[in-house]
Amino acid sequence: MNVPSWSAITRTFGRIGLLSFGGPAAQIALMHRELVERRAWLDEDTFLRGLGFCTLLPGPEAMQLATFAGWRLRGTGGGLLAGLLFVIPGAVVMMALAALYLTYGRLPLVEAAFLGVKAAALAIVAGALWKLRAKALNGPVAAGVAALAFLALFVFGVPFWAVLGAALLLGFARGGAGRAPVAPSAPARTLRTIGIWLAIWWAPLLALLLLAPGSVPAQAGLFFSWLATVSFGGAYAVLAALAQTAAETQGWLTPEQMVDGLGLAETTPGPLILVTVFTGWLGGAQVGPGTAIATALVTLWATFAPCFLWIFAGAPHLERLTANPRLRGALDMVSAAVAGVIANLSVWFAIHVLFVHVRDTQPPIPVWASLDAKALALAVFAFLWLLVLKRGLLEVLALAALAGAALHLV
Repeated sequence: MNVPSWSAITRTFGRIGLLSFGGPAAQIALMHRELVERRAWLDEDTFLRGLGFCTLLPGPEAMQLATFAGWRLRGTGGGLLAGLLFVIPGAVVMMALAALYLTYGRLPLVEAAFLGVKAAALAIVAGALWKLRAKALNGPVAAGVAALAFLALFVFGVPFWAVLGAALLLGFARGGAGRAPVAPSAPARTLRTIGIWLAIWWAPLLALLLLAPGSVPAQAGLFFSWLATVSFGGAYAVLAALAQTAAETQGWLTPEQMVDGLGLAETTPGPLILVTVFTGWLGGAQVGPGTAIATALVTLWATFAPCFLWIFAGAPHLERLTANPRLRGALDMVSAAVAGVIANLSVWFAIHVLFVHVRDTQPPIPVWASLDAKALALAVFAFLWLLVLKRGLLEVLALAALAGAALHLV
């Protein structure tokens, strides 16, 4: 593994943070392209084990994978830098869009440009799935697990935790290839890490609860901290709980605004779970602009601070756990199931990009007559430009956004 300089890490993860459009499938694909293929900072095995580990954690798996990668490269400082660079650009964009949304409503030209970006993300995902298939699916059993995971999630709507739990049990029963024993991490160090990050996470929230109990920012701090702890399965898995609490119970926004916020989150860089920042902004805006900013910042903190706790406390044990043949086999099967998870996210994303109307069924069925010819043309353009002509990612995203805006104006 190469050990990059701090400036190289800053440039690379800053680039990933700015270009991480399209939800978790596209973001994982982008990180694989940048960290494994282009720079060889991580080998394929480390990347896949890290992805399997992050998928088992609550919270946004793509952001946690970025944090894990940074931690592998330069320790805690590298993990912090990578995680923050992955989240902050999208958070800034989301807060700006939330303010514009409340002032002007939906912005058709901006939506048209983002349609081009989403179409380009389809090409990124397609390329990554093709390359990952041979790496994660090393044998008929792994391929079968991936296929079953996809069917269970997409067709039958089986809970995410049940799919990964079944993969874990199968892998543990089958076992895997053992490796040289790895010295266990000191329990005292792990407990100290947990204590430090619990304090970092909760100290500002407890101060807020003492100084402004019952305020919208305080309510948001409690709710989004709870959501970050139970949000297994990534952003899509918690949208129902988020919508029900934010729209129905708290009255922070309407169901229609919730849908618009999800659309904005899908078209901005960073984790899809940044829809929480949109939710916090609209909830706080009912009191005033200052409260909107404060609530969005508290929401951002409560959503992402726990991610650093999970990674920094758990990642040091990953090498030791995967040295055990049975645990190694369990994580290998989880990695295979994750391939099915990514395929499920990819198909879901493709359907919602290419079709204007999608029936809310299980599985989601597009209304074929609502095929968006502009989105299809943009996706074909991005596919040819990125995967056939091998042009740069930034160039493809920029051209796709311009093409989307131009098609809207025409």
